[in-house]
Amino acid sequence: MASFIIRGGVCHARQDYRWRKFPGLFLYNSPMSDLFALVPAAGSGSRCGGELPKQYMPLAGKPMIHHALATLCASDELNAVFVVLAPDDGLWHRHDWSAFGEKLQPLFCGGRTRAESVLNGLLVSELEPDDWVLVHDAARPCLSRAQLARLIGELRDDEVGGILAVPVADTLKRADSAGSIVGTESREGLWQAQTPQMFRAGLLLRALQQAKSVTDEASAVEALGLEPKLVESDSSNFKVTYVQDLRLAELLLQNRRDGL
Repeated sequence: MASFIIRGGVCHARQDYRWRKFPGLFLYNSPMSDLFALVPAAGSGSRCGGELPKQYMPLAGKPMIHHALATLCASDELNAVFVVLAPDDGLWHRHDWSAFGEKLQPLFCGGRTRAESVLNGLLVSELEPDDWVLVHDAARPCLSRAQLARLIGELRDDEVGGILAVPVADTLKRADSAGSIVGTESREGLWQAQTPQMFRAGLLLRALQQAKSVTDEASAVEALGLEPKLVESDSSNFKVTYVQDLRLAELLLQNRRDGL
């Protein structure tokens, strides 16, 4: 049956793998699919403060993004790791990325938002629709190899894809405009989304073209009427948002190096 390859956002016909229909959508399901990572890193990360964009802030002797890239590039299952940078990024080449070899591929095509950066990265990387793409935050430096392997292992044969996530443990309060509590929300069935978020390139491309204002890839896929799978992670894979988070991340990375 016919299949397709993405070139400049257009799907061109090929004949070498299968496709099938699922809830009104064409989803791809080839056993020979390759896996790629894509890291959007075109933002400024203003909430973390400082003069540098968050992804370049120093963490354990390296720019923050280095730690996430190290985990991704160390995976034998990933064919390449694409980093989507701002077109005018002048900091990337100030750092030494040679340890990652040709597996690491910078793409200077970032957009104004995360969704735009991921969409642009998908278009420029020219992946086949059946390839898996793992989108990971540059500001999650503590992703472990075990977490990454678990995500891939649980989703490799999944029909839709999914994300790393953790069940919500804290009590949730709803506030009014004055900052007063107006209610307590049930946390039953609630999960906190993490990354990587893993979907087929063709599916994710279509989802982001139709839902450009989403804050994560799973939301775009959900908007198509699909139900991504939750793969349980833990709180160590947190996102560095504020300055105090840097110290916690550094302690965690140091403990891993020390085998603690």
